[in-house]
Amino acid sequence: MAWLKKLRHRMFGRTPVYDGTGGGRRALAWMPGNPGAVAALSLAQDELRAKSRDLVRRNAWAAAGIEAFVANAIGTGIKPQSMVQDQGTREAIHSLWWDWCEQADAAGLTDFYGLQALATRAMLEGGEALVRLRYRRTEDGLPVALQIQVLEAEHLPTTMNRDLPGGNVIRAGIEFDRLGRRVAYHLYRSHPNDGLLAPMSSQGGMDTVRVDASEVIHLFRPLRPGQIRGEPWLTRALVKLNELDQYDDAELVRKKTAAMFAGFITRMAPEDNLMGESAADANGVALAGMEPGTLQILEPGEDIKFSAPADVGSSYAEFMRQQFRAVAAAMGITYEMLTGDLTQVNYSSIRAGLLEFRRRCEALQHGVIVHQLCRPIWR
Repeated sequence: MAWLKKLRHRMFGRTPVYDGTGGGRRALAWMPGNPGAVAALSLAQDELRAKSRDLVRRNAWAAAGIEAFVANAIGTGIKPQSMVQDQGTREAIHSLWWDWCEQADAAGLTDFYGLQALATRAMLEGGEALVRLRYRRTEDGLPVALQIQVLEAEHLPTTMNRDLPGGNVIRAGIEFDRLGRRVAYHLYRSHPNDGLLAPMSSQGGMDTVRVDASEVIHLFRPLRPGQIRGEPWLTRALVKLNELDQYDDAELVRKKTAAMFAGFITRMAPEDNLMGESAADANGVALAGMEPGTLQILEPGEDIKFSAPADVGSSYAEFMRQQFRAVAAAMGITYEMLTGDLTQVNYSSIRAGLLEFRRRCEALQHGVIVHQLCRPIWR
C-alpha cells in the first residue's frame, strides 16, 4: 500500500484535492457510509417514525411546524376546476364532485378536503401515508361508488422482504414486478401498534392482505431516485428538538426550584434541628410559616440569608433563538412560524420569509399532493 500512497502523492500532491476528503485532523473522525435510497431507510425508518410521532405528541414546536405546513399547503382544501368547454357538462361535473366530496371519507368523519389535510399530516409526521380506494356497491346509495380510507405508514411493514414465484419481489411491504413497477401492497388489516384495541383485531388484524396497487395511493415525498418509502419531515431536526426541549425544561425546573427557597436560617449550634425543620419559638410561631408583612424575632445566634438565585443570563434568549432557526431551516418553515415570535421582524423581512415558504408549499402541493393524491382521484 506504500507504493499506492506514493503514486497518489505524485499525481495529486500531499494535500487532498477536496477539503472534505483525506485523513486530516478535521476529517479523521468523519467516516460516513453511503447506503442506497432503499437501504438508508430500511433499518432506520421505524425508529425515525417513532421518534417523530413522539415529538409531535409532546413537543409544542414540532407540532407547530407540522401544523404550519398542513395549514398552508392544504388550508381549506385543494379544489379542482373542470376544463370542459360545455357549461352544462362542466356544472354537472362540479355538482357531482361536491356531492361525492361530502361522502368521500370511509370513516364518515370529514369530507375529501379534510382527508387531504389528514393524509398530508400523516405524511409529514410519519414520512408517508397510504390512501386506500374503497369501491362500494351501487345499492349503498353514494353519489359515486367510491370512498377513500387514510392509513398510517405502519400498516405497510418495513421488514417484509421476499422473492416470489414468477419473478415478483416484495421490498419493504411493496410488491414489484420484473420491470420494477409496483403491482401490490401488503397491508396489515389494522394498525400493528394498536393490538387488541384495533377494531379489526378480532378479524386477524395482524394478518397482511395483498391489495392491488391500483387501489392504493402511496403518498410520500421522494428525495432520492429509487426511493420506495418516505422519510419523516422532522428527520433532520429530531435530535436538536429533543435536546432543546430537555434544556428548556431543565431551565424551568431550576428556576422553579430556586424560587421555592425564600431564605436560609443559620444557627450557631449545629446540633439543633438536624432535620432542618424550624421549631416554634416561645410564642408558638415558626419561621417556616411566614406570611406577607411578617416580623420575625430571631433567637440568639440565629441569622437569616435570603435566596438570590442566578438568572438564566442574557444569552439564553439569543441561544434559543439561534437553535430554533436551525430547527426551522430543517423543517422548511420560517422561525416566526415555528415559535410565533414576531419581535424582530418588519414588513419586508417577514414578507421575504413567507414568499420563500410559499414556494416550498407550492412545490409540495404540485409535486406530491396534487400529482399523487388529487389528480388520480379526480380522474
